[in-house]
Amino acid sequence: MSKNTEYVARLPDADGHIDYPQVEHDTWQALYVRQQGNLSEYACNEYQQGLIDLGLSANNIPQLQNIDKVLLSMTGWKTAAVPALISFERFFELLANREFPVATFIRSKDEFDYLREPDIFHEVFGHCPLLTNESFAKFSHAYGKLGLAASKEDRVLLARLYWFTVEFGLIRNRDDSLSIYGGGILSSPGETLYAMGAEPQIKPFNLVDVLRTPYRIDIMQPVYYAVDGLSFLDEIVEMDIMGAVAEAKKLGLFAPLYEPKSKAS
Repeated sequence: MSKNTEYVARLPDADGHIDYPQVEHDTWQALYVRQQGNLSEYACNEYQQGLIDLGLSANNIPQLQNIDKVLLSMTGWKTAAVPALISFERFFELLANREFPVATFIRSKDEFDYLREPDIFHEVFGHCPLLTNESFAKFSHAYGKLGLAASKEDRVLLARLYWFTVEFGLIRNRDDSLSIYGGGILSSPGETLYAMGAEPQIKPFNLVDVLRTPYRIDIMQPVYYAVDGLSFLDEIVEMDIMGAVAEAKKLGLFAPLYEPKSKAS
């Protein structure tokens, strides 16, 4: 865990149960209720079905062992309780083993809208519902195996693939409307409305373009990539991803669509 963060992950007892104080359940409830109204309009159908399958409560932080029972039965995945920040190596290792890392703390009220470290609301509410979907689960597993075998330099490019799919991915529907499948958007009411608005650029998914697109973690994304349905993740798995990484390295990064981060920030 980063020494710079105030958050401390809560540890499970011998039975795997994590005891959260009521104030943290209250934070979960406030986050859940605030985002719930956006889901029926903007979240992709697979996410909404996954939310039902997991049976998440709007009132209490869920126990990971209950989520695991559903995921294991549906796609063979489970969660892995982790501190706020883990290494790339550990992250890829977990995904390659069909384990999704979940930081067992929840944000404080003063970081309600934006949090640099992924908390349990981001991981469970944002990502776990889609781990009930075979295409998403297969993509996450394949990504973990690729990352585990990749060099440190190549992992930087692979991180962009994850960013613009699992975290901030959109779906272009047949009627040209957009739906959200990226957990970074689904767990953020502000980014949900922003992504569905007129300001950001929405580009069709192109693997090499995605790998060449820089991003910042502390701003609303100026560009998103849209796939033609969640099953398109199956097609990405079959692509020569590491060949595309090599091509992207030769071509270099696109010019950023955002201001450089100030040294003071």
